[in-house]
Order: sequence, then structure tokens, then C-alpha cells
Amino acid sequence: MIRPDTRLRVYLCREPVDMRKQIDGLALLVQEAMELNPFEEAVFVFGNRQRDKVKLLFWERNGFVVWYKRLERERFKWPDRLEGDTVTLSGQELNWLLDGYDLSAMRPHKALDFQSVG
Repeated sequence: MIRPDTRLRVYLCREPVDMRKQIDGLALLVQEAMELNPFEEAVFVFGNRQRDKVKLLFWERNGFVVWYKRLERERFKWPDRLEGDTVTLSGQELNWLLDGYDLSAMRPHKALDFQSVG
């Protein structure tokens, strides 16, 4: 499993994002809507309106990387301390969020064990 380093800065976009956006569209959101530098050593996190999908954008030495996760059940628990358009998390809080923890209650989603996709 590939996970962001817990020492990285993490910026969570408060507003829902169209998950059809790819690297260029997400980088533009970072630059214009979040008013941050998409090339800095940080992870930028975007979620859809239903909060069952999340995309991470980060610059890695010579190019952008997008990481995408879709939940089959449950929802990502967006932090409730939402002041302003951007929320700052620690790398550890991001990993907890990706694991399904409600950061305010520190409770994870149920583990799922599927045997097939069809």
C-alpha cells in the first residue's frame, strides 16, 4: 500500500470537487481556489459531494501524482473543524481519514472482505 509520509503538510479542500478533474484541473484548483502552490512539498486532498471518493495530488520531483480511492460502503468523515476554504491536517490525520476514521471520534469504518467484483 502506498501512503503519504506522515511528515508532509496536508491541505484538505473543504468544498466538494468533481472527480472527473485530473491533474491539470486539480493543480489549478490548488493554485486559484485554495491559493496555494501546487509544487510545494505537500499533499492536496479533494473529496466528492457524497464523500465516498477522494483524490490526492502531490508534486514528486519531476511530475504530479494523483492517488484515488473509492469506498464501496461508508463515507469519508470530513473533519468538522472547517474554517475557511482549506483545512490543514497532519500526515497521520490524513492516513486516519483514508482508513475511515472519524477524526473527531477516532472510530474507523468496518473492514470489508470481498471475494469478487462481479
